[in-house]
Amino acid sequence: MLRIKQFVLTLTGLTGICFFSSFKNINNGPGDPKDQPKIVNIVNFIRLLEPRDTSVTENVLYQTVVKQVAIMKKYKLGGTFLLQYDALLDPRYQKLLKSLPRDSFEIGAWWEIPQPLVENAGLKWRGRYPWDWRANIGFSTGYTPKEREKLVDVYMRDFKKIFGYYPKSIASWFIDAHTLNYLYVKYKIVASANCKDQYGTDGYTLWGGYWNQAYYPSKTNSYMPAQHAANQIPVPIFRMLGSDPVRQYDNGLGTTRQGVVTLEPVYKFGGGDSTWVYWYFKEFVKGEAMEFAYTQAGQENSFTWDAMAKGLELQMPLIARLRDEHKIKVETLAASGEWFKAHYKVTPATSVTINHDIDGSDRKTVWFDSRFYRANLLWENNTLRIRDIHLFNEKFPSVYEKEKATSNECTFFTLPFVDGYLWSTAQQMAGLRVKAIINGKEVVLEGGDPTVTSPAKGKLHISWPLKTVEGMLLIDMDEREIKINIKSEKAISWYMDLSTSDKAKLPFTKIDHHQIDCNFQDMNYSLKALKGSFAKADSNAVFRMYPEKNTFILSLSNGN
Repeated sequence: MLRIKQFVLTLTGLTGICFFSSFKNINNGPGDPKDQPKIVNIVNFIRLLEPRDTSVTENVLYQTVVKQVAIMKKYKLGGTFLLQYDALLDPRYQKLLKSLPRDSFEIGAWWEIPQPLVENAGLKWRGRYPWDWRANIGFSTGYTPKEREKLVDVYMRDFKKIFGYYPKSIASWFIDAHTLNYLYVKYKIVASANCKDQYGTDGYTLWGGYWNQAYYPSKTNSYMPAQHAANQIPVPIFRMLGSDPVRQYDNGLGTTRQGVVTLEPVYKFGGGDSTWVYWYFKEFVKGEAMEFAYTQAGQENSFTWDAMAKGLELQMPLIARLRDEHKIKVETLAASGEWFKAHYKVTPATSVTINHDIDGSDRKTVWFDSRFYRANLLWENNTLRIRDIHLFNEKFPSVYEKEKATSNECTFFTLPFVDGYLWSTAQQMAGLRVKAIINGKEVVLEGGDPTVTSPAKGKLHISWPLKTVEGMLLIDMDEREIKINIKSEKAISWYMDLSTSDKAKLPFTKIDHHQIDCNFQDMNYSLKALKGSFAKADSNAVFRMYPEKNTFILSLSNGN
């Protein structure tokens, strides 16, 4: 990402020998791994210059890519290199990338907009530098729809002149829906990628989206998953950077922007730390993903080889070993896009499961995503908090779809129902909590380790053994609904409360017995209790969800 260089840190942790030996017990678990592939894309994207640091010369950036190629070849790992337009025109990159075997390496486009592309499209450059990373300058959102088409046509024309074909993959921190659809219709791209979910990092916010893996976007909002094939752009967008499923969400809570905990090799706690990387890939391989697991390795050359070398020297041999043991599948971004389109007509339901956290932490988490909503469950200190639920609606337009951005920051949102980050403070953590009346007192239920399985296609089942009372809390999720019930031989008076910070800006406009109405950025939406009921709660909770005959069923399809 566009992180400031003073935050770049290097590798610490275990030795490679200890690291590899820890992997001997990793298995894919039940089922044929071919049916639920664990896909790794190694994606490195290339900028010609770095105006933020005079020590990062064009040659430093080029040599970074040379060394990225060398380490991938060393471990016989293919992958994807994405070229920003100014780097595309540089003969050094042309020669280097043309030398790579086409059967294992892919050359595609990195969709940031530098000065040569703007001027070759007959437009006026407004930037401070030949590449300016501000959202209204360096990204397609800063241009009118017709200007975006001109930029695409110039890039594609020159790419084909150089390589003899059009690229199949085009990625960026974000690409607007108009540009993405134009790339699909005219140039038949098969895959795209955008940044992980983040709030305020480098001035860019993508919040509430399909959390990992890939999705088909709405034709009016590239960040919003579509619910119907007729309203989607049929190009899967993969989520980049290998976000930490446990820590990234809450990172920077109480500040104006999040920090970064990802697989990127430049970060001390993350992709540059052997303990974290071992844990990440162990859970990646073993955790329930339903359809497929996905992560993106690699790094932009702006960080330079010195900053990323130790992290890549840690990750690349591990990725190669897991590939050789048939625990993961390493392929290009385009290959993943083609596989996704061959398997899914609409966005599938998938999950990211962390059964065991890093040593010293007892946290566990599950992310569930479908074309209708996402949800996140977090277990900590023997308790469960549903810390996130966002709804998806293909009719919710992006503000950048028809108008160009005028601010140097960009924001993309979906429709919140539970937001454990924006509605929290360090002292008041927002979320849905399961409670019961025990001996006349309200208590938060406690339990043991949850078990997460996918008993049927599109369905996720969670069993959580309770300790506060005798019984089992069962959660079943499919693409439209969440069902929660408690299985116990004894009667339990239980319910769920949504609590938030006192300062949270909430979307709720009306709370009825069987429906909650909401409004966010002028979009009206609602959630229904198909079984059970809602009620206004006391001052310590926003609302309460009561079960009916021990079961609560929440509909999240919003009438779609």
